[in-house]
Amino acid sequence: MSTLRSVPVFFSLLLVTAAGAAPQVSHGTVDLRAADGTVLKGTYFSSGKPGPGVLLLHQCNQQRKLWDVLGERLAALEINVLTLDYRGFGESGGTPHDKLTQEEETKIRTETWPSDIDVAFQYLLAQPGVNRERIGAGGASCGVDIAIRLARQHPEVKSLVLLAGPTDREGRQFVQSSKDIPIFTSAADDDAFGPQTLQMQWYFSLSRNSASRFALYASGGHGAEMFVVQKELPGVIADWFLATLENKPESAPKTNGQAMDPRMLHNLELIDLPGGEGADQVAKSLSLGRHGDTEAALFPEFIVNIIGYEHMQAGDIKGAVEILKLNAMTYPTSPNGI
Repeated sequence: MSTLRSVPVFFSLLLVTAAGAAPQVSHGTVDLRAADGTVLKGTYFSSGKPGPGVLLLHQCNQQRKLWDVLGERLAALEINVLTLDYRGFGESGGTPHDKLTQEEETKIRTETWPSDIDVAFQYLLAQPGVNRERIGAGGASCGVDIAIRLARQHPEVKSLVLLAGPTDREGRQFVQSSKDIPIFTSAADDDAFGPQTLQMQWYFSLSRNSASRFALYASGGHGAEMFVVQKELPGVIADWFLATLENKPESAPKTNGQAMDPRMLHNLELIDLPGGEGADQVAKSLSLGRHGDTEAALFPEFIVNIIGYEHMQAGDIKGAVEILKLNAMTYPTSPNGI
């Protein structure tokens, strides 16, 4: 009986040998030391084989372990992965983020986090087998802008995954102008932080890379929390990273998300021009073309509101006023009206 039982095992071993050994996926906690000595905790997912590397940056209402399922899927595809707890989050050192004032938290994010992220990035590049010329980055929520900034600073970053989060005008311009960097965007309709599906559709529509994708879901929550509900999403993202980092865009998986109407996208580009001249052009064309039809708005209120406040923060007060006036004129019953 024991001889008969061993036969399937023997043939299984032959099949594994013939097909080539599977990657020896492993993961473990790593300590990274920031410039000021603060210990940052990460998880390194090693495929055991040479290949690309990916840095994953968590959302600011979570910590790095939310990425574990994606890290394991990527490592199984021979992509080495590092996830990181920001200082003050998860297991990393520093004052817990929920103990900071808003001013203190903003200062740390703008002045300290960039250096911390660079420490993590350099660690990933230094790992044996990581191809320094084929690096990807992923971010959820606040991690979206961090990932885009990383790509702006490091040409090694060849593809970006962006889950339900904002970037600024410079970040959008980077996405639009970087034809060689594909992006994968995704969000769910039930996101508690507003119409993130609309924002992710916008970023996807700005990209001029044919391998860019937009995955739209009815449910799943915020950012990488979608992995719990949309269980196929980590696999889709992993396959997309493999296709783009191996420079095989034709094999990138298809998704259900569609680009914005070109007219709407053009209007948003006009509205985003400094000084308010573009907003004035849109207002005039809207008045001429709508003929009193209040439902024929050619731009989304949520996004125009974002653009208006961005211009205000940048010191373009005239432009901000015109942009927000346009929004108020188009959506007179909205609580965002001025």
